[in-house]
Amino acid sequence: MRVLMAASEAEPFVKTGGLGDVMGALPKAIDKKGVDVRVILPKYECIPTKFKQQMEFIGHTNVHLNWRVQYCGIFKLVYCNVTYYFIDNEYYFSGSNVYGDYDLERFTFFSKAVLEVLPIIDFFPDIIHCHDWQTGIIPVLLEAQFKWDERYMPIKTVFTIHNLKYQGIHGIDFVNDLLSLPKYYYSNDKIGKFDTANFMKAGIVFSNFITTVSPSYANEIKQPEFGEGLDWLIGSKSHYLGGIINGIDYDIYSPSKSKFIEHKYDYKNFSANKTKNKLELQQQLGLPQNEDIPLIAMVSRLTSQKGLDLISSGMNALMGMDIQLVVLGTGDQYYENMFLHNAWLYSNKLSANITFSDNLAHKIYAGADIFLMPSQYEPCGLGQLIAMAFGAIPIVHEVGGLKDTVIPYNEFTQEGNGFSFKPFSTEDMIYTIKRAVEFYHDKKVWNNLVKTAMRCDFSWSVSASHYINIYRMIKEW
Repeated sequence: MRVLMAASEAEPFVKTGGLGDVMGALPKAIDKKGVDVRVILPKYECIPTKFKQQMEFIGHTNVHLNWRVQYCGIFKLVYCNVTYYFIDNEYYFSGSNVYGDYDLERFTFFSKAVLEVLPIIDFFPDIIHCHDWQTGIIPVLLEAQFKWDERYMPIKTVFTIHNLKYQGIHGIDFVNDLLSLPKYYYSNDKIGKFDTANFMKAGIVFSNFITTVSPSYANEIKQPEFGEGLDWLIGSKSHYLGGIINGIDYDIYSPSKSKFIEHKYDYKNFSANKTKNKLELQQQLGLPQNEDIPLIAMVSRLTSQKGLDLISSGMNALMGMDIQLVVLGTGDQYYENMFLHNAWLYSNKLSANITFSDNLAHKIYAGADIFLMPSQYEPCGLGQLIAMAFGAIPIVHEVGGLKDTVIPYNEFTQEGNGFSFKPFSTEDMIYTIKRAVEFYHDKKVWNNLVKTAMRCDFSWSVSASHYINIYRMIKEW
């Protein structure tokens, strides 16, 4: 079995969010199961120098985007036993940002390059696994421009939707000026809609199989509420659609292994050192040191998707509770300012850290008692998985991957690993937080809940097996 994964980012080379985490961990997990899996990425200028110095130049070619002829260099690096290829073109991939103003053209170039370089890297895969809209045009190009070559004819494609909201939409004239596809491909039942072309839609229509990053999200996106205008299309593909929960890398996200926390612990013996981490975090962030007060954390992109309107409308109620709230993240200026303003108003209860820091994130997970993640929608979510690994009990909106991974605590059976609320309302969120805080003060109940959460296994091994089963199935079609 030979698999080539194509994506716009992958840790540790470049990461802006959950996709980078997935592409850093999933290939390693698949490799451990005996599959020859390789990854192909853009060679961004912002990739750390230490990695660029290790790359081996293996050749170059030209990529034709209609009348444009663009240079394409190919570099190679083996990392954690996985081979990574990097597509080099300074016109498209220079600068400090991974995403910018010309994303559709640059990722069209990247997608075409993925197929063009296969003879040069001497790797014709059984499966090309495409991730999100940035690579959604690959299955179209494979059919329209490469299937005449017998080396490409057996290749099958899997397309994973990480977030349906971002679809890569542009005018048909612009897209056709890049791809020069027959008009057949721009019909409403293919990649077109009226006068636009949609790269997410391209991946859904032309791939052999579609996956999402949780079973619940796979069902939700068939409905208008979550379907982002493509629910009818996704519903028609139900027989070729599956949801596979993302995992986390416990070599990175583990309180017994984290390089960022001083006081290590595990589920067998967590109370004393988790308390030490909490007190040090409070001191570092300028909050009153108090091991008995519930410390609630949010590590998140600051966008409306993450349910921050509930936080904004419920801030007075939150600050009226005997809690501390720690926020880490960047995003929309409105939410950044909302947290900064309230941190000024309630300086002894709220710490707003408008930045991105793995170091501080680990310290927050290790010091927090509760992790708040009230997302309006959530394809999978990694924050709640990491929080449970560190013994921070999640409170989530019951949707998508949050619904699949957080089992509401039942005080009568003592089952569950967190708390959830539905419907999506400020009142329900505040009620659930108050309920969790009540249980926090019953140390016997709370310690058992923490132990249950920390023992949950969301490693990539199980998810990798599900992907491999899909690869094997479509290879035989």
